[in-house]
Amino acid sequence: MIIFNFRKKNILIFLIAVFSTVILILTVLSKNNHKVGAQKEKKFIKYAEFTPTFEALEYTMNIDIKTHENKNHISWIDTLAYLSSRYGGDFEKYRNSHVEDFVKRINDGEKIEDLTKNLKFFFYYKEVYSAVLGNFLGEYRIEKPEKEAKQEYGLKVFSPIAKTFPFCHYPDFGALRKYGYSRPHLGHDLMCAVGTPVISVESGTVEAMGWNRYGGWRLGIRSDDKKRYYYYAHLRQNRPYHSEISEGSKVQAGDVIGYVGRTGYSTKENMNNISQSHLHLGMELIFDESQKDSNNEIWIDLYSITKLLQKNKSAVRRENSTKEFFKNYKFEELSTGQS
Repeated sequence: MIIFNFRKKNILIFLIAVFSTVILILTVLSKNNHKVGAQKEKKFIKYAEFTPTFEALEYTMNIDIKTHENKNHISWIDTLAYLSSRYGGDFEKYRNSHVEDFVKRINDGEKIEDLTKNLKFFFYYKEVYSAVLGNFLGEYRIEKPEKEAKQEYGLKVFSPIAKTFPFCHYPDFGALRKYGYSRPHLGHDLMCAVGTPVISVESGTVEAMGWNRYGGWRLGIRSDDKKRYYYYAHLRQNRPYHSEISEGSKVQAGDVIGYVGRTGYSTKENMNNISQSHLHLGMELIFDESQKDSNNEIWIDLYSITKLLQKNKSAVRRENSTKEFFKNYKFEELSTGQS
């Protein structure tokens, strides 16, 4: 009888253990399924290209500015998204007449919803182009000593190279780079002299600075709306940054943030291993924070944008006592742009 009770007790303990284990496994699986489900529900753009030509950007931007105060304001983002939906993203098909036809139809009373209802990818392109260009146009004020500051609407981002300083560039996005490992070039190079003042394209926060074996002395600035991350690399040896720049600091569009150099391609800091001085400019699009510093980053071709930005260059002056450059005029943004 004692042996029977002992066996019965062991069987009971065994069954309780099995039951507890099953419950534990089911609980873990349930939590994992919940996480997977949550991840599946989180949708955001994971791939994007920016293909509009300079001609398309300039023409649609000028119409946007011209119609800003009209009843039918023609947003360049809507126009570009409409065209890209028709072209399948191929702007070699671009013609000014296509824009004029779109504008005419809007002015004749057609609504954007009707014009795009059969364009499957219109909202995809609109979200992509909003992420790229959403803060480029808006209201601003520049204070100049010789005249009264007035509110204006137009391009409120700046060329990355200061006014009067020459540079040259060509389409180089995707070109092969071999230092460290073979990879595509995910930025745009602006060839210019060492010491050329580098300008913050738009307002934002300094998220990264310091040495990178590929980019040398570099700066990473996040736009205020968090959708764009600007990467400025190969800055000057010994004094790469403006004295007022630090990690976490706020910068305004048009501010001097550093100086062109040829640092990089070295695990050792402060080395000039780049053969020709230039600024590497990159723009990463961020539709979800998980994309930042990941294996699925989205970098875009900035050739056409760089050409457009030459329309708005930041004038600077040199302080002889510190040898630092500063922008000449105070710039104030009055609106957050388009979406």
